[in-house]
Amino acid sequence: MWAYYETEDWSVLPPELNRRFNPAFNMASIKQAFNEAVERVSTVRMPAPTRLRDLIRQIRAARTAAEERTVVNKECAYIRSTFREEDSVWRCRNIAKLLYIHMLGYPAHFGQLECLKLIASTRFTDKRIGYLGAMLLLDERQDVHLLITNCLKNDLNSTTQFVIGLALCTLGAIASPGMARDLAAEVERLMKSPNAYIRKKAALCAFRIIRRVPELMEMFLPATRSLLTEKNHGVLITGVTLITEMCENSIDTLNHFKKIVPNLVRILKNLILAGYSPEHDVSGVSDPFLQVKILRLLRILGHNDVETSEAMNDILAQVATNTETSKNVGNTILYETVLSIMDIKSESGLRVLAVNILGRFLLNNDKNIRYVALNTLLKTVYVDTSAVQRHRSTILECLKDPDVSIRRRAMELSFALVNTSNIKNMMKELLLFLERADPEFKAQCSSNIVMSAERYAPNKRWHLETLFKVLVAAGNYVRDDVVACTIQLISETQTQQAYAVNALWHALEKDTFDKQPLAQVATWCIGEYGDLLLYAQPPEDVEAPVNLTEDDVIDVYQRLLWSPQNTVITKQYTLLSLTKLSTRFQCGNEPPRFYRKIRQIIDTFGSNLHIELQQRGIEFSQLFRKYDHLRPALLERMPPMETAKPQANGIIGIANGDQDVEEEKPPTEQVSASTDSSALLDLLGSSDLGMPSISSPTTTSLPAITPVTNNNLLDLLGGLDLNTTPTAPASVIGQIQSPSQSFGPSTNFMVDGLLNSTAQNDAQTMVIFDSNGLKITFTVERPDDLPDLLVINMTAVNSNIIPLTDFVFSAAVPRAFQLQMLSPSGTVIAPSGQVTQVLKVSSLNNGVLRMRLRISYTGPSGPVLEQTEVNNFPLMGVQ
Repeated sequence: MWAYYETEDWSVLPPELNRRFNPAFNMASIKQAFNEAVERVSTVRMPAPTRLRDLIRQIRAARTAAEERTVVNKECAYIRSTFREEDSVWRCRNIAKLLYIHMLGYPAHFGQLECLKLIASTRFTDKRIGYLGAMLLLDERQDVHLLITNCLKNDLNSTTQFVIGLALCTLGAIASPGMARDLAAEVERLMKSPNAYIRKKAALCAFRIIRRVPELMEMFLPATRSLLTEKNHGVLITGVTLITEMCENSIDTLNHFKKIVPNLVRILKNLILAGYSPEHDVSGVSDPFLQVKILRLLRILGHNDVETSEAMNDILAQVATNTETSKNVGNTILYETVLSIMDIKSESGLRVLAVNILGRFLLNNDKNIRYVALNTLLKTVYVDTSAVQRHRSTILECLKDPDVSIRRRAMELSFALVNTSNIKNMMKELLLFLERADPEFKAQCSSNIVMSAERYAPNKRWHLETLFKVLVAAGNYVRDDVVACTIQLISETQTQQAYAVNALWHALEKDTFDKQPLAQVATWCIGEYGDLLLYAQPPEDVEAPVNLTEDDVIDVYQRLLWSPQNTVITKQYTLLSLTKLSTRFQCGNEPPRFYRKIRQIIDTFGSNLHIELQQRGIEFSQLFRKYDHLRPALLERMPPMETAKPQANGIIGIANGDQDVEEEKPPTEQVSASTDSSALLDLLGSSDLGMPSISSPTTTSLPAITPVTNNNLLDLLGGLDLNTTPTAPASVIGQIQSPSQSFGPSTNFMVDGLLNSTAQNDAQTMVIFDSNGLKITFTVERPDDLPDLLVINMTAVNSNIIPLTDFVFSAAVPRAFQLQMLSPSGTVIAPSGQVTQVLKVSSLNNGVLRMRLRISYTGPSGPVLEQTEVNNFPLMGVQ
């Protein structure tokens, strides 16, 4: 037919068609019939596209990722073709499918303009999908984002409340600063609308706009305050949320809204005393969501304000006593009430009531409630310690909980409760916990036990016994600071050295391959006081070794030195100790057999494969030959060790806690240290020696330091004002040389600066760093009787889903101040976990403290190094 239509020649038709048509048929009629047929064909619609539910079924039916990609790519190709054909009939369905594909992680940017076409449609169903697509596919980086402002403004002036609601939701979700400024006036107008639905949506949109552009806050103040007079709970809860955001962002706004506390109290009282309301009832509680929001706002308004706190004390007491605790909804309200009570200037009786509520939470069978209670008690223990002490037995029972998170919080809270009166009972329970604790707890728990024992120990004997129990219970998980503290305590406590050497000998006789720190402390002690072990009268209450000879001691040393399970550090301790025993044992005129045996063992290390042990073996062998006349003087007993003192020469060391800068050693045991500044403070950079006070606790042993004269040690202090003339030398935190660098043992000493600080009445909390999921806060306290001292509690919290490792926190202050740092609670911050550290700053001449900080850690994207400066500390030296 088409060929005939083109040529009007019957001969071109096939014979069968030629016979069916009459040659005499009117040509005009044939053309008309053909045109009608073509028109009918052109009006036939393409088949409807795949429905969204069918696409979901196809994707879920895919067995492999490749099959899923095939389905998605095929559907995306079809959607692109419909967009090119401007097929407006199925645009809504195609955008819906595209949004699902976008949520699966596949690219869907080619649908952005189609979303704008749907928004411009007059149909509500099209607008709904268009606005949803805009919220998911558009952001400030897209040029299309600028085109939506006009559509939003038109829909904000619509006569349909649901269209206005769609526009407000989209504006709150994707508003850029420019878009927020252009449309803020429209939102403020809608907050005064007579329609409650629109007022609620407008208040939520204003909340998002203020969070994005805080300077627009003042525009919304009049309309926001009127929201508290609403009877509609939806509008009321959005109004409270908006006021909370304003108060958190502006001090002036906070003071402005303190006048609404009576209104909030009245609303909360009505919720508590109201009867059953089906519209707002949740498990028998009237609108718990609104109650929680109001309690949080009250907490913000009453913080550090006595007058405002008094206005809300009564209602908080009513909420705490009248709320039903059998349902989780009631526990939520009680938890928020406790936070409010502890954060405002509440009465002491009310704080006791709040702590008792948390104590009841600890008895709950729900793990989440117990965890929340422990976490909250940990925050409030410093506010009212005596009230928390009443629940000490319940907290200690949580140490046995099967949940690891509860055990961790219970351990941290238990250490916070330790004081002079309960130190013995608490240490007994915590040592039992240490024995059966998981490996991840042992390092932190052992360090905290040592810190608590040093602070509250009733006597030196008990202190030593506790440290020895920690070394046995924690095994190889003991940190270096525990070894250092134990050695330092033994050295300075001369009356207990006989007890220490006997107790450590009994521990050393057993298999100690899984207790390397214990072996290090024991060999150091026996090397120093071996004569007390064999020849002195042991204390009456100590089990003394029977018929112990020099050969027995050397046999144990030989087992330690030749055991492949012992570390090189332990063998260094042991080799040095064995050399010192040659002067501790009584030899007489003729060298006895044990003397020759000591020489033989030392000589074998002259060919050791490990360079450090080989060097020690060779040098120690010379003490028995060429320098034998100097050996007794070189290996004489060390004097009592002392904690770090400020050094006039300005040498700065890095250690885990308060340490001596250099261990006193015999002259021939001195090892020259490199004068390269990078070997001294590779963590901190470079600056001038002896100027500022700096401290950076770390758990790794660093080389011994000798004074150097170059001026590039502490770039961490760049920008700090160092021109103040000091009246005393800078604070120094040093380190005793490790066995790998000298002949002395690795010894770290704890900073005792915090131990003498008194209880604090007020504490200032400041956020000094918040980036990449790591938040660091300072809680600054000043003792009433020491105006020149600041005690800073640093808390680093990890909000990432993976742990942060190798966390090192370093600080530096100008030379007018002295800085000491306690060892950190750890170097790994678990998800939702925290690491704490205590800093002590004293002022040499009254002034404003400035502190430069360096934070380094390994996060999700690799190693991270950050620097910041804090300069808003309270003025020192002023009561």
